[in-house]
Order: sequence, then structure tokens, then C-alpha cells
Amino acid sequence: MPISNTARSALVAAILGAATATMLAAVVLPGWADTAAPATAVSIDNFTFGPQSVTVKAGTTVTWTNMDDIPHAIAAVSKQFKSKTLDTDDAYSFTFTTPGSYEYFCSLHPHMTGTVVVEAAAGENTTR
Repeated sequence: MPISNTARSALVAAILGAATATMLAAVVLPGWADTAAPATAVSIDNFTFGPQSVTVKAGTTVTWTNMDDIPHAIAAVSKQFKSKTLDTDDAYSFTFTTPGSYEYFCSLHPHMTGTVVVEAAAGENTTR
């Protein structure tokens, strides 16, 4: 299914906007940028999660944004998180605080799957 020029333009604008906001925060607000929780973006487009697998440190917020023309919903296999139905350009965020591997899928289209791997934050004791 080819991507429309409008959707492609919206995706490029979103990526450029996110990059600009990140650079401004790091340059203009260095104290704020150092204390803010890290973030990772996952896009939903053409019935896929991109990237399909992400590796983050504990404390990172992952945000899924629906760039598709149809609704999607994020659900953890382990039921630790679940979004409402996301229409085009809607987003859902979840902060991962515990190291481990979290498999998720689109509850409206279960063939769509992804994984978030959470590693211990720097200096965190990994022994239990």
C-alpha cells in the first residue's frame, strides 16, 4: 500500500519538528534537558511499528504515534500497558521503569507486533 504525499509530508514534518525541539531543548534549556526523562519514538504506519524493536534504559518514556490512515491501539502481551484507540496523529506514551523485555501488539490488528527491551539505568543495581 503506497504512502500518500500528504502522509509522507506529515511524517517528514513530525520528524523535523521532533529533531528541532530536541536540539532547542539541549541548547536553550541545558538544565532542563539534563533532568528530563529520556524519550524514544515509535511510529505506526502501513500496519507496522517502526522501529519494531527498541532498546532503552529504565526510566525512558516510549511514545507511539499513529501515522496510519486507520486506527490502531497498543497493548502489552503482559497487560502492563494498553492505549486507547489511536486515530491518525494520536499518540500514546508509557514510561518503562523496570528492566526486561516487553512484547506488544496492536489490539485491533494482532499481526502487528513489537518489542521494547529495557536495560538497567546507569548505576542501577541489577541484582535481585
